[in-house]
Amino acid sequence: MSTPTTPEHGTDRLKVAVVYYSSTGTIAALAREISETAEKAGAEVRLRKAPELAPQSAIDSNPAWADNQRATAGIPEASPDDVAWADAVIFGTPTRFGNVSSQLKQVLDQLGGLWAEGRLADKVYSGFTASASPHGGQESTLLALYNTVHHFGGLIASPGYTDPSKFTDGNPYGTSHTDAQGANPVDETARTAARVQADRVVRIARGVKAGLAA
Repeated sequence: MSTPTTPEHGTDRLKVAVVYYSSTGTIAALAREISETAEKAGAEVRLRKAPELAPQSAIDSNPAWADNQRATAGIPEASPDDVAWADAVIFGTPTRFGNVSSQLKQVLDQLGGLWAEGRLADKVYSGFTASASPHGGQESTLLALYNTVHHFGGLIASPGYTDPSKFTDGNPYGTSHTDAQGANPVDETARTAARVQADRVVRIARGVKAGLAA
């Protein structure tokens, strides 16, 4: 998802990269919601997926996984250039034992060159996640993701309790959803949280970009 760059209040249009990994489609649905909201807020958006590391045999053994692979075939794979390009980056990952998925972690690990050059600092970052069970590591996954952002010298724009809807979804660290092994599709509560987070990231990143340019 990308649109032409146009002037925005006399400066370059804000650039947002939404970089995610999704196996069965929950994170992919949240990534689309976040991307669309950021675009509506005036940002230029790159929606990118992490390259798959699992063998095709494992994917084919799970119908939801195979369906998501087909549904997202047209989404480009993430590269370090997408992160270097962006003013703000929103990362999405399912929980894996309370941590970031290996697929998204590989994307992060490939950013070492940009980190060494100082090109990851002063950007705005945020994250979103999902798990099968209500206490499946959603908060620890986001906190683990943000450990990497601290090493970048990045600025974290978490949603906090900055909107009344946050007292419904209850996660101040980022959008999260419990999918109960596919039994609970992404609902309006999660979509609202995604929209609140995307709007906040765009607003904060726009202020940071303007302040750094001043």
